[in-house]
Amino acid sequence: MAIQLKSARVERWPVAGSFIISRGARNHVDVVVAEIEGTKGDAGAIGRGEGTPVYYLGEDAAACRDQILLAAAHVAGMDAADARAAVQEIMAPGAARNALDCALWDLEARQRGVRLWQLAGCDGAPTARTTAFTISLGSPGAMAEQAATAEADGYHLLKIKLTGDDDRLRVAAVRKGAPHARLIVDANESWGQVDILEEAEALADMGVEMIEQPVPVGADALLDPIYASIPFVADESCQTAADVARIGAFYDGVNIKLDKAGGLTEALRIADAADAAGLAIMVGCMLSTSLAIAPAFVLAQRARWVDLDGPALLERDREGGFEYREGRIGPPVGRP
Repeated sequence: MAIQLKSARVERWPVAGSFIISRGARNHVDVVVAEIEGTKGDAGAIGRGEGTPVYYLGEDAAACRDQILLAAAHVAGMDAADARAAVQEIMAPGAARNALDCALWDLEARQRGVRLWQLAGCDGAPTARTTAFTISLGSPGAMAEQAATAEADGYHLLKIKLTGDDDRLRVAAVRKGAPHARLIVDANESWGQVDILEEAEALADMGVEMIEQPVPVGADALLDPIYASIPFVADESCQTAADVARIGAFYDGVNIKLDKAGGLTEALRIADAADAAGLAIMVGCMLSTSLAIAPAFVLAQRARWVDLDGPALLERDREGGFEYREGRIGPPVGRP
């Protein structure tokens, strides 16, 4: 069951409106797609994977494509499982390894005639999960309008992007716009200079149930003396399984994103490490199509919070993509 690279390419997908966080606005996303095919007796089987460059790590899609081309030359001729093990050693975590790793998972599942969730050792087929829908940065009024629209569209869990300035006004506005929704917030490392406990308790009073990455990477010890009534979840501070032991004392959970981790292989390791450390699991994503969400959706079955709205933020998704209905993400009818 030897493999070879069929293609590695960059694709551009337009965002619906614009997607704004503290690091800037996006009106499109460039993703890298890897396609791996079987050779010899299993020729015709193709595995696909997609990665979104991690912008805060300085990645770009063209460079990720080039990394895939280089790595694929080293694993050509191996079987899918051996190739997947090899790429963990020859590639660093990031979008390129994610695309290649997930393509190899996909190919191996197809070659074996099983579903991805079965190959990953899950107990049962994935089922629809409530997903967060992201409220982009803007004025409190604009964010209230976004929230009202999202709630009207059936989303019951909203994720609010924050900056460290006027955060309470933004959360209050979202709460007013979507009075019945559950709320979580992403501080994007912006609370390094604020009274973290005071801010957290104020948001808790507004019904916020979780705060993602409140402090800058490397400043996680700022959370050491703080015992807030709502959990803190590490995002940028937890890239791989090795990070869990380092940051576990400061956080209550970890946000696992396959692009950060460099694929489903490492993401599963992070989830195991989080479980062992008693940390809650969140599964998130970058802006992406449903091709990238498929392996993350398998992992999301283990998560307390699911934030897989990447395709829902695009103007269009791939044909046969995930369905978003009543605030839940699920596979298309007929595809477990």
